Amino acid sequence: MIKLIGQENEFDRKLLLRTLSGRKMLAYLRAYGTGYDFCRFYKISDGIGKGFMFMINSTLIICDDDKLENFGEIELFISMNLPFRVEGSQHILQNIGLNEHYQQLNRTVFELIPDSQPVESFENHVDFNPSLPEVYGILSEGFPNIADFSLWYTDTSHRCRHGISRTFTYRNSTTASAVFDVENVVLIGQVATTESARGRGYARDFLRWLAGFFNGLGKKAYLMALDVRVSFYHEIGFREVEKEIVLERVDVEKESLMKGKLTNEQ
Repeated sequence: MIKLIGQENEFDRKLLLRTLSGRKMLAYLRAYGTGYDFCRFYKISDGIGKGFMFMINSTLIICDDDKLENFGEIELFISMNLPFRVEGSQHILQNIGLNEHYQQLNRTVFELIPDSQPVESFENHVDFNPSLPEVYGILSEGFPNIADFSLWYTDTSHRCRHGISRTFTYRNSTTASAVFDVENVVLIGQVATTESARGRGYARDFLRWLAGFFNGLGKKAYLMALDVRVSFYHEIGFREVEKEIVLERVDVEKESLMKGKLTNEQ
């Protein structure tokens, strides 16, 4: 059974804290609550296991206790709503039927491990409170099909105001965001560098600084990378935590397909 959640006390916080996907759900719950149509939360149960689903714009995130066995309703929900991306519980993603609308992509989760080299000098070039339009300008060069500015700005500024997210820039050329910070676990995303500054190692230096920065605050930081970027994060020295699959739409035009892809991560 899939049930739309209307009250925050319906969530199992302990279950959600087990995974990055669950923590992301908790972060958006804190930022938006349960009263918005574009940010909907659902409870899943089949009498054996339980879980939760979260739809934000065009992304569906699923978490469960690894005990669910009835995947039919979830498959039907996906086929009716056709989100751009489906991610989260590997127990579910590996057991639901993959229809003609979706392809499987491989993704690797990395933990940002600080190295022994001093990175204090990098901080002089870090803006801890950059202008969001400037951040978007950098992202739009790195990801030409990023969601439109109004959607991105509304969501990002809202989450930053509620203390869920924060943005950084480095040398006015590279940006990265803490997508969420929940109980000392941080997810880093939206990493990009302007075309004119590429090849100078800015992203590498900036990510090394972020690893040390969050480690100094007593927090563990993670990021997720599709196959094309995995070698880059290995070279920096970040630790591979796990591999997973995500589902993405393939049956729409390229520009439309990419919309919403950068609203939460990457």
